Amino acid sequence: MAPNYVMIVALITFICFSLSFGDDAMLPTSHNNLIAKPNCNESCGNISIPFPFGMTPDCILRDQFLVTCDYSLNPPQPFLKNSSIEIKSISLAGQLNVLKLISRDCYRDGIRTNRNKPIISLPSLLTVNNTVNRFIAVGCDTYAIVQGYYTKFGAKIEYPSYITGCMSMCKSIDDAVNGNKNSCSGVGCCQTSIPKGAWNVTITLSSYYNYNYTNMTNNPSCSYAFVVDQANFNFSKSYLSSLQNTKKLPLVLDWAVGEDKCKIAKTNSTAYACKSNNSYCHDDSNGYRCSCMQGYDGNPYLIDGCQDINECVDPQPDYMCVKNAICNNTDGNYTCTCRPDFSGDGYTECNRDNPQRIIQNIYLIIGITAGVALIVIIVFGWSYTAFQRRKMSMMKKRFFQENGGLVLLQRLKVEERSSNTNTVKIFTAEELEKATNGFDKDRVVGQGGFGTVYKGYLKDNCIVAIKKSKVIDRNQIEQFINEVLVLSQINHRNVVKLLGCCLETEVPLLVYEFISNGTLSEHLHDKLKASTLSLDIRLKVAAETAGVLSYLHSAAYPPIIHRDIKSVNILLDKNYTAKVSDFGASRLVPADQTELSTLVQGTLGYLDPEYLQTSQLTEKSDVYSFGVVLVELLTGRKALCFQKPEEERSLAQYFISSVEKGHLFDILDDNIVCDEGNVGQLKNAAVLAQRCLNIKGDDRPIMKEVAAELEAGSRLKHSWAQIDQHSEEIESLLHDTQPLGFGYEYSEQSVHIDSITSHVTLPFPGGR
Repeated sequence: MAPNYVMIVALITFICFSLSFGDDAMLPTSHNNLIAKPNCNESCGNISIPFPFGMTPDCILRDQFLVTCDYSLNPPQPFLKNSSIEIKSISLAGQLNVLKLISRDCYRDGIRTNRNKPIISLPSLLTVNNTVNRFIAVGCDTYAIVQGYYTKFGAKIEYPSYITGCMSMCKSIDDAVNGNKNSCSGVGCCQTSIPKGAWNVTITLSSYYNYNYTNMTNNPSCSYAFVVDQANFNFSKSYLSSLQNTKKLPLVLDWAVGEDKCKIAKTNSTAYACKSNNSYCHDDSNGYRCSCMQGYDGNPYLIDGCQDINECVDPQPDYMCVKNAICNNTDGNYTCTCRPDFSGDGYTECNRDNPQRIIQNIYLIIGITAGVALIVIIVFGWSYTAFQRRKMSMMKKRFFQENGGLVLLQRLKVEERSSNTNTVKIFTAEELEKATNGFDKDRVVGQGGFGTVYKGYLKDNCIVAIKKSKVIDRNQIEQFINEVLVLSQINHRNVVKLLGCCLETEVPLLVYEFISNGTLSEHLHDKLKASTLSLDIRLKVAAETAGVLSYLHSAAYPPIIHRDIKSVNILLDKNYTAKVSDFGASRLVPADQTELSTLVQGTLGYLDPEYLQTSQLTEKSDVYSFGVVLVELLTGRKALCFQKPEEERSLAQYFISSVEKGHLFDILDDNIVCDEGNVGQLKNAAVLAQRCLNIKGDDRPIMKEVAAELEAGSRLKHSWAQIDQHSEEIESLLHDTQPLGFGYEYSEQSVHIDSITSHVTLPFPGGR
């Protein structure tokens, strides 16, 4: 009964899977015979060119296997490398069937008229087959010598290592035929063997009597010598004359894929040629070759090149099930089971069952069918879940590549090798979803035209700010990567620290340290918050911001130009410590340059007018933008405000104009002018801002000087009163400025200009 149960289980499994997956499951699966490498031609004319052979350098395994296809012939014909050896077929069993020129020696009236000596010279790993080929000479007054080189223990012998030959004599063509009865035994034709492993064959063909004594009917008289596949050559009377019109004869070559033996070749996994999982290595006289295992067919030199043979579709004499048996193909093998109502092993016999056994099997079939159906449902559910997971994984990989992940990783490795530091972490989408509770709206801490900032909690309870853009411009991926790389190189207490990024989502996510107190813009332009910003705090924020720019310009290597300094990009912590953010537009300055020609980027109101006109970006462009921020700190006004009268819309222009007219204290923030002790500080700060806003970049101070002045003023607060004694000098400085002379059209909010995308965009409020 046991064999019957096995048969029934196999049958029910086959039926259930057929019902579950449709008619396609009933069709046999044919294996895909791989021939050449991907994207490589598989044939030249009617001749297949399997790998390791190929017709271009990237399609071959070694130089010895290069094939040249002559497309001028019809049909096109392949040749071994650049030789005259014409290839007729290539066998993965290690043989090449080729056509080779024959050697001839011709006389007319005892004088030699034509003689050629074609040499068979093969590249390493190729040799002349010594079992199917023979050296043959044809003629009635002929002796032929063959000499050359052969390989021994996988190495070429570089001196003549064999010399042999034979002699053929006869008085006429009829004597040649009658004497040896069409056999090649010395009368009209002679033959000898060639040694094993010969890679070079040179033939010398001569006549004893220059055909003077022969009575040949053909004029001139010729003799011939060649190495030929003896299966394709049977000597006959006609050859003494017809060979004169024959240029090439068939020849069999052997080839090996490597010079070492298998045991040694396997030790070098990179050079080992047997790439298919279902292949094996075997030694050859010339080295080693690869073959597919039993039950597989294809090209063992390609990955997945050996495919399963479906014995049930193409049965062979050794792969046959008996009558009334069902063939089931397996990987590398097959099984035979008897049909219903039959019993036996399927390989040797299948006998019809009796009716009682059939009834018993029906009940068994019903039970097994239900079990298999349940298994199919479970497997289908698991497969669907696995498919969805795989689909999600592939989508994440696609987003990672589209968002510049490969470029970022490559450049981070370069930075890591050069600086031995790398603190930027690549987060997974799952980590950030968990950190923000699935990007819950209750975690939103900032929102603007470009996207949203979420508050997140990492596994180690570290609080972070996660910036998620609403849309992504694929043309700005380089700018995004630039921001990540710039921030990864900056180590400054007053710069928002970039912890990492996530590239597995449709839009990239940036992860920063969490700054709890909002942006400087929010504090300056909110009446309640502005009232808490004393002059000391404002000058401290200015000094810290100037310190960051001084660090970027003077201490960082290579120097960095921020290119978008504005109050929105300056964050404040709970102690009102400034944190500079948003390095997306920043540029690294090569060591041998002081200015860069770039497409203009920045925010109107803060944008350096000289940079706007010339497109020449320098460190002084940041100085101008900082000057606008310093004026914001002193006045509490916005850099651009279209609700103001025309002369007051640009804060920089209005500030310069007011200073020139002696109306400085009319535009300063009421929250910082109420104390008369601040007058000296305010005048000196105004002088510094005026210098930063100079039209010509060369006339502006460098950020190192600006930072030093603000730092000194912050440490020596009493010095402002001393400086105030020279108020007349300060007044003269405040009036000794030139008008800006530049006019713009502005919108109500601070406008970001970017000539890369040829449009203006609102800045991201809320900062990082």
